[in-house]
Amino acid sequence: MGKAEVVSAAAAVFAAAVLVVRHLVNNPGKWGQVLRIVKEFEKQCGTPIQKLRQIGDAMEVEMHAGLASEGASKLKMLISFVDNLPTGDEKGLFYALDLGGTNFRALRVHLGGREKGVVNIKSEEVSIPPHLMTSSSIVSLLRENLSKALNLHMFLNMLIMSLQELFDFIATSLANFINSEPEEFHPAPGRRRELGFTFSFPVSQTSIASGTLLKWTKGFHIDDVVGKDVVKALTKSMEKIGLDMRVVALVNDTVGTLAKARFSDQDVIAGVILGTGTNAAYVERAQAIPKWQGHLPKSGDMVINMEWGNFHPSYLPLTEYDHALDRESLNRGEQIFEKIISGMYLGDIVRRVLLKLAEEADFFGDIVPPKLRTPFILRTPDMSAMHHDTSSDLKVVGNKLRDILEIDNTSIKVRKIVVRLCDIVATRGARLAAAGILGILKKIGRDTVKVGKKQKSVIALDGALFEHYTKFRTCLESTLKELLGNEASKAICITQSNDGSGIGAALLAASHSNYSRVEES
Repeated sequence: MGKAEVVSAAAAVFAAAVLVVRHLVNNPGKWGQVLRIVKEFEKQCGTPIQKLRQIGDAMEVEMHAGLASEGASKLKMLISFVDNLPTGDEKGLFYALDLGGTNFRALRVHLGGREKGVVNIKSEEVSIPPHLMTSSSIVSLLRENLSKALNLHMFLNMLIMSLQELFDFIATSLANFINSEPEEFHPAPGRRRELGFTFSFPVSQTSIASGTLLKWTKGFHIDDVVGKDVVKALTKSMEKIGLDMRVVALVNDTVGTLAKARFSDQDVIAGVILGTGTNAAYVERAQAIPKWQGHLPKSGDMVINMEWGNFHPSYLPLTEYDHALDRESLNRGEQIFEKIISGMYLGDIVRRVLLKLAEEADFFGDIVPPKLRTPFILRTPDMSAMHHDTSSDLKVVGNKLRDILEIDNTSIKVRKIVVRLCDIVATRGARLAAAGILGILKKIGRDTVKVGKKQKSVIALDGALFEHYTKFRTCLESTLKELLGNEASKAICITQSNDGSGIGAALLAASHSNYSRVEES
């Protein structure tokens, strides 16, 4: 390219940028429309302290109802059958399988008891092929094959394959992980490897090592597995390939987070996940669970898996963008709390507002950028990067808009609006998460200062949203302090529990081992 051509190209780019700015300047009505849409969105997302207290109260009410009887609450309040959390004395070699998103992990955890803690961790992450996350249901299999000359035997074989293919893939990957171990890690004769299975989806448990799937969340949609015992399905797949391993604990990732944190701090009373999805689990008095039918556990406690993602009180500050996202989701009308506070959805809410600005107020010029119409193209990590941009010209924001949405030459004025939208969405999510935690503290009587009683309460949090989205995390922490007040907040501590879903499952395998609970390392 010659010098003249370079100059010409640069002039064209500059001219395009000038046109966008001129368009906004010459159309003050359009920019006014931008501001009106943003202000209305900000108002609808408002979370004044009184509203947050109402949401906390509603959470407590729903918790009571969910503990009283099945189906009485939006919160399932599932009994986890974990009545003895790790004490810190556990020793030995235990395994964990962590399934809760688009990837799963296999872990080997060496525990050294109170003196050594977690001695060593070996893990391997495997991506799940997308077609295994949305396998065909019975109905779709029939529909697809009506025109084919399939006999009943062939169809039943297809159905069984549909039912087991996800677990077959997981079992094979787990076997590959085990087969790579040195001989020193092989179990002694007569012993089997023991596994804690973190299954981060709503499950109705019937024991510590069995439970039926209630529904899928987080993008999974395999109809044929709903209502089935997931431990039996995994065990069948492991037996099929000769993998000698026993599932001794089926746990939700939030229960695993609670267990992992409890291993090193006995003041931990709840675990919260804020990542792709969201959930909470806490330690409840067994006597406070009316729907519990069995003998009261010796510990007097029971871990409850709340499944708080489905929380949906009338006080939630929902917008047209939230309603549209829900309508287009695989689980319409469900997991509303999750859809406005978790990492899978925050970025897409911002995208939806940007799309309206482009369509109704020419926010990016005369043409609506085609990429803006692609659901979930703007991920929450990208939203976080833009939200944290401190450069004078908001260069990160400009680069993200260009690289992801193919929107070039954005002005600083436009970029500031994008940052403002990120702040509105993140602030609402963080403050609502804090209100949810307040509800838990209220339910177990830890939200106020008890006269003459110093009682420390630790909330363990895990998940990429909490760990990596700094403004979200600091907003959550400051909001919880604001809700509790200065005195009560001194007794409440939020701690980050990294990899609770993996290590926590191994710890629960140790505390529920079929062999001695505490072994020499």
